[in-house]
Amino acid sequence: MNKFTREEVIASALVYFKGDSLAANVWADKYALKDSEGNIYEKTPLDMHKRMAREVARIEDKYKNPLSYEEILEVFVGFKYLVPQGSPMAGIGNPFVKTSLSNCYVIPPTHDSYGGIMMTDQQQVQLMKRRGGVGHDLGTIRPIGSIANGSRLKGNTGMPLFMERFSNSTREVAQDNRRGALMLSCPIRHPDAEVFIDKKMDTKQVTGANVSVKVDDEFMESLTKDGKYTQRFPVDGNNPKITKEIDSRTLWNKIIYNAWKSAEPGVLFWDTILRESPTQGYGKSWKESSTNPCGEIPLNPYDSCRLLAINLYSYVDNPFTEFAVFNTEKFSNHVRKAQRIMDDIIDLEVERLDAIIDKIKRDPEPYGVKEVELDLWINIRKKAIEGRRTGLGITAEGDMIAALGYTYGTPDATEVAVSVHKLMAVEAYKSSIDMAEERGPFNIYYLARETGGFIDRIFEAMPYEYKQKWRDHGRRNIAMLTIAPTGTTSLMTQTSSGIEPVFMPAYKRRRKTENADLCVFKDEIGDMWEEYHVFHPKFKEWYNINNMGTTGLDVKELENCTDAEITELIKLSPYYNATSDDVDYIEKVYMQGAIQKWVDHSISVTVNVPKDTTVDTVAEIYMTAWKQGCKGVTIYRDGSRAGVLVKHTDDHNTEIIYIDAPKRPETLEVDMYNFRALGQDWTGIVGLLKGKPYEIFAMPQFGSKEFSKSITKGTLTRKGKQRYKLSGVYKSQEYIIDNIIQFMSADEQYQTRDLSGSLRHGRHPKHIVSDIDKSSYVSSFRRAISRILKSYLTNEDVSDKCPSCSEALVFESGCKTCNHCGWSACS
Repeated sequence: MNKFTREEVIASALVYFKGDSLAANVWADKYALKDSEGNIYEKTPLDMHKRMAREVARIEDKYKNPLSYEEILEVFVGFKYLVPQGSPMAGIGNPFVKTSLSNCYVIPPTHDSYGGIMMTDQQQVQLMKRRGGVGHDLGTIRPIGSIANGSRLKGNTGMPLFMERFSNSTREVAQDNRRGALMLSCPIRHPDAEVFIDKKMDTKQVTGANVSVKVDDEFMESLTKDGKYTQRFPVDGNNPKITKEIDSRTLWNKIIYNAWKSAEPGVLFWDTILRESPTQGYGKSWKESSTNPCGEIPLNPYDSCRLLAINLYSYVDNPFTEFAVFNTEKFSNHVRKAQRIMDDIIDLEVERLDAIIDKIKRDPEPYGVKEVELDLWINIRKKAIEGRRTGLGITAEGDMIAALGYTYGTPDATEVAVSVHKLMAVEAYKSSIDMAEERGPFNIYYLARETGGFIDRIFEAMPYEYKQKWRDHGRRNIAMLTIAPTGTTSLMTQTSSGIEPVFMPAYKRRRKTENADLCVFKDEIGDMWEEYHVFHPKFKEWYNINNMGTTGLDVKELENCTDAEITELIKLSPYYNATSDDVDYIEKVYMQGAIQKWVDHSISVTVNVPKDTTVDTVAEIYMTAWKQGCKGVTIYRDGSRAGVLVKHTDDHNTEIIYIDAPKRPETLEVDMYNFRALGQDWTGIVGLLKGKPYEIFAMPQFGSKEFSKSITKGTLTRKGKQRYKLSGVYKSQEYIIDNIIQFMSADEQYQTRDLSGSLRHGRHPKHIVSDIDKSSYVSSFRRAISRILKSYLTNEDVSDKCPSCSEALVFESGCKTCNHCGWSACS
């Protein structure tokens, strides 16, 4: 096989993605065929699509009426229609590494002993090292203070200590530049549920896991009654050894407040999950115990799932015109093919599992060392064959809605979306029934067990002939549908992510430049950076189709627009009032609940709310989600991860606390920085009070250029309201600027007074940085100030910065994602 340099691959991928450098880099780094040493063997995504198509066609040839290689390649090419996600895309046909093709797993609830804790720890690490995300439940760990198995000592630390252990193990594991992903869940009826719910309020703890609380109907119903609710242990035992009556409303308020404050815990409506489950008739071993890290796949122990997304935008004929229509015939055909391909991927996965098991057996380690790992993969293989579970999903929901002329988050748009998802569910189940006739049903299929929730609903939606075929032949797959995060997938399809609306139609990025005239910032090592507009790809297509440019779409023409002109363009587009910040959050929950009726697994979605959203509004979102039949809900309040200045009272209300600035000493120590913005060189001055930023100034470089670039420390003395004397030592001589204000324009004075006022009155620099970084359009001057303030942030302050490029992360589909480099916590 030919090897290619990364430079060759990026160059070819740039052509493939029509100049989209982010898509090209993501594909090259994550999905191009590589060996264990990082050598690359594919030059463009077409090579990858051919690799996957060959392998799927090989499996198809084992069965009746096979899809041809050409048919399969047609739906893969260009990321236009069907996109295997993550592990399948990287692993199918890769002969160099023995990784699983599954995206996610659930392992058994932790056995309540130290041996059980160690076993769970090892199981999750073994899965993560082969590229899997893992979920498991902590509800089997006995409460704090009870006697531990094998010990007569009281004072058992309970689940909090072990949450930290599992989190740390996750952070230690990396595969193909991808850190492990973990979901920890706990039933609300566990006596330590409150401790679990509070655990992540300390941002230094459990940093390697998502946490979700499993809430039952009894708890939710008690909120509107007397508030009495009994926790117990064991949580599912008929004769619990420990019981504790609590006020459910107090605990509910804590969940809501914590979610408002820190975006966690997520909430899983567990009775809804069990009631709607397609596997509920198949006994205890098929009862869901937790979910994968982003919550879209509830799974029973040792089960796993593979993901494939359908690009909904590609089924809109005549997009962004008055003649736009969703092509139901093509979509139905492709959904049926997608379900067949997903079933083929299970066969490919079983081959991978056989290879993994064989390797473990041949490893020179003593059997006692590898016993847990071997047993783990044998159980996963057994579940994969018994149920043949698939994870067929979508991406580009937001773009599909816009292309059809609707506004995301309105009742009309929701109605259209629901009709598409109902059609998808019916066609996927029809395909599975056809395969059961040709290939046989999943191994444990039994007609009498096909009952309840989703199964009853989808059966009634079937045409008569398929109802009969279902009775006669069964279905091939025990569960089939999900809506997962599609962070990197959507970058390559160049669409909106998953079920989410467009995050922004336009924003700014920064790139290095050698042209001083284009430089807006010069960093500490002297590199120059320019800013440029970035447009959502389908926003550009709208612009082109509606002939907004002089000759159709001219990218340069768009890039040269002013901020005001771009704002006006957005107002003319179907993306106006339809971004993640614009959508009515209650309507979004209605949409999620309506679509959930046609998704047999679950939906990963984030309800984004503004910074000033109240705790009561968050409570309304959660309660609405339960009433609408959602299986789970995650909210992200703008800025909540970074923290806000609030007073925590007993009833979890908040109030704004106004504070006076500490009195300014006559003289402050200062740090000095040099940067380039707005086409010229600048000096930034940060006055420090007890080592912390108290005020900040920035002005065109003054005095000697050599002095300006050499001095880094000094003192700043205030001489009246509008006079500041700056002193510094240069070549062993004191250098004084008598009044730095004289070097500043009125606008620069205003901006530095505004920022300094925020600092003096106690606003943390991380909040100022966060607000500047999240703004689509902000002056280069202000961005330079942001970069200066970043030097005063600790690792804790930037915990929600991208680990790859340090830019601010966004929350979509229940997943942290970077819009600058493409990093995603979920792929």
